[in-house]
Amino acid sequence: MTNEEQQQFDDDNANLQYTEDSIKVLEGLEAVRRRPGMYIGDTGRRGLHHLIQEVVDNSIDEALAGYCTEIGVTIHSDGSCSISDNGRGIPVGPHPVKKVSTLEVVMCTLHAGGKFEKSSYQVSGGLHGVGVSCVNALSIKLTATIRREGSIYEQTYSEGKPLSDIKVLGKMSADDHSGTTIRFLPDPTIFANPVFETEKVGQRLRELAFLNPNLIIKLADERPDEDGNTYAETFMYAGGLVDYVKYIDDDFNTLIPPIYIGGIGKDDQGMNTIVDICFSYNDTYTERIFSYVNNINTIEGGTHISGFRSALTRVINGYATANKLNKIDIVGDDFREGLTAIVSVKVAEPLFEGQTKTKLGNGDVEGIVRTIMNEKLKIWLDANPALAKRIIEKISLAAEARIAAKKSRELVRRKNPLDIGTLPGKLADCSSNNPEQTELYLVEGDSAGGSAKQGRNRMFQAILPLRGKIINVHKARLTKILENEEVRAIFTAVGSGFGDEFDVTKTRYGKIILMADADVDGSHIRTLLLTLFFIYMRDLIIEGKLFIANPPLYKVKRGEKEYFAFNDAQRDEIIKRIIKEKKGLDVDDVAIEETASAHNITISRFKGLGEMNPEQLWSTTMNPETRTLLQVTLDNAIEAEQIFNTLMGEKVEPRRMFIEKNAQYVKNLDI
Repeated sequence: MTNEEQQQFDDDNANLQYTEDSIKVLEGLEAVRRRPGMYIGDTGRRGLHHLIQEVVDNSIDEALAGYCTEIGVTIHSDGSCSISDNGRGIPVGPHPVKKVSTLEVVMCTLHAGGKFEKSSYQVSGGLHGVGVSCVNALSIKLTATIRREGSIYEQTYSEGKPLSDIKVLGKMSADDHSGTTIRFLPDPTIFANPVFETEKVGQRLRELAFLNPNLIIKLADERPDEDGNTYAETFMYAGGLVDYVKYIDDDFNTLIPPIYIGGIGKDDQGMNTIVDICFSYNDTYTERIFSYVNNINTIEGGTHISGFRSALTRVINGYATANKLNKIDIVGDDFREGLTAIVSVKVAEPLFEGQTKTKLGNGDVEGIVRTIMNEKLKIWLDANPALAKRIIEKISLAAEARIAAKKSRELVRRKNPLDIGTLPGKLADCSSNNPEQTELYLVEGDSAGGSAKQGRNRMFQAILPLRGKIINVHKARLTKILENEEVRAIFTAVGSGFGDEFDVTKTRYGKIILMADADVDGSHIRTLLLTLFFIYMRDLIIEGKLFIANPPLYKVKRGEKEYFAFNDAQRDEIIKRIIKEKKGLDVDDVAIEETASAHNITISRFKGLGEMNPEQLWSTTMNPETRTLLQVTLDNAIEAEQIFNTLMGEKVEPRRMFIEKNAQYVKNLDI
C-alpha cells in the first residue's frame, strides 16, 4: 500500500461511526441470506449441491433410526429439486415453547431439530450440517409436504419465511405411507448458476446407498437431454460395504475377496458405537482407504482410521510370526500397498477437527475399532489360511520395495523446506520466502518455461520447467517413481515430502499451479501431474493449494491491437465487438470467420505455451489481476479415485469406454 493509499484508508476510517445504532440484530434466517458462505461453504457449484445434501441427510437419519426404507430425489424441469422419504414425517403440532407449528420451527429456525437429544435419533449425519432451515433461507420457494398420523399437511415458504399457516390437504390413502417431501427452488440472486448437475448428485446418493445396505435411493431428472430423454436410476446395495469395495476395485486385479468386519462397542458415555469395515488387497502399489462417520466422508481420517491401521498391522503381523510366514521384517507402511478399505462408524456424539472439520477426534472410537478388528480379523485369518498367506506375500513384497526405496527417498528429502541449497538446478525460485505470498508454476516444456521465467514476477512467482511427461505413478512402485528426474524435482521444489511423510505445513509455496498446453498432450501431462499430487501429496488438494492455469486458445488481432480468447465463444464475441465498434455492424454467427477475414482481423490458434512471448504469457495466464486459475478440489474422494483408476490404471477397456462416452464433449481436438 502506497503512502497516498494508506492516507486515503485512514481518512475513510476516520469517518466511520461506532455507536449503539451500529449494532444490528439479524432476525430469523436473515443471517443465512446475508452470509451464505458461512453456512454452506460457498455459493458456487459445491454450495448449491450442498442444499440437496442437507435435506437428504435428514432422510438418511430417519433410515439410521429404522423408520425409512426409501428416499427419492427428483430434479424438476423448473430448476427445483424435491426430496421425499417414507419416514415418520416432521411433527406438525404446536411446539411447546414457540407456540407455532413444529414444522414451522424446524423450517425457519437455525439449530432446531431432533438431533440434539437422543430420544429421537441415536446417531445422525445431519448434526454435522446446517439443517433444512438454511435450505429454506436460500430458496425463493420451498414447499414442505408432510404425511403423518393419517393426514397430509403442507406449508410454503419464501426466503425462509412462511407464506401461510400450515394447511391440511386431506387424509392419507390406505396405500400411502408417512414421510416428508421437501421441494425447493434455489434463489438465483444467491447462486450465480443455480443448475443442479445430475452426475454430482448421483455420486453422493450412490455413496449413501453403499453405506446404508438395503436402503433404496432413487434419482430422477425430468430435464430432457438433447435427444429428449430423461434420466432415472435406483441405487440399492444389499452387500453394503462389500459391494462398495468391489465397486472401487472393479478396475484392478484383486488378490482376495473383500473381508467384512463389523461390531458394536460402548463409548465413554455408554452409548453404542457401530463399526463397519471392509477391506481387500489388489496388485497395485497404492493405498485406497476411505472413512465415514455417520455417513459423512472424513477425508482427513481420524481416530477410527488409527484404530483400523494399528489393528491391521498387529493382527496380521502376529499371525505371520505365529505361522512362520515372515521372511522379512514388516512395518505398518507395508500393509498399505494395494489396500482398499472402507471404515464406517456410527457415533452418538462425533467430535470433528482438522482444517476442513472432517477429521474424527473421539479418542474412545480408536479403541473400539481396534478391539473389534483384533477379535474379528483373527477369526478370519485362522479360517482362511490360503488367503491369509496371499496377503502376507503381498505385504512382504511391499517391505522389500520399501527397503529398496530408502536410498532413493533420501535423494529428495529436505531437512529445511526453505533451504535453497538443495533445490533443483532448473528451478527459477522467487525472492520471497513467505509461503502465503508465493506461487510455483510447473510448466510444460523448456520453451514455455523460458517465457514464463522472463514474464513472471520474480518476487513471488517460481518456475519449474518440466521436460516431457512424468512417469505414471499409478502403475509404479515408489522405487521406480523416485528414479524419475522430473518427479524428484517436483518433490524437492514443493518441499513438503510425499506419501506418509508428507507435511503440508512445510510446503514452500502457497499455490502450486500446473501450466500445460491447451491440447491433447497438455491434457495428458496435467492428468499425470494430478495423479502424482492425488496419490502422494493429497493434502495440497484438501488445503486448496493446487491450481490449473488457464492459457488462452486464440489470439485475435486487428492492426496493432491484440485480444485473447479462452474458448470459441469468447473468440466470436471479440470479433463481433471489434466489427461493431469499427463498422456498427451486427455479425451472423454462421459467417463469423469469413466476416473477420473481410475486416482484416486475423485469428491465430496457439498450438502451445511456447508460442506466446513473455509479455503475452504474463498478461493472459500469470498476472493475478487478469488470469483465471482453476482450483483443484476433492468433492468426492471415491469418485476421484475411480476416475484416476480409469484414466491411469492397467485395464484398457474401462478407459476405452470412458473415451467413447465423453468424446462428444471434446472441442478443438488436435490430431
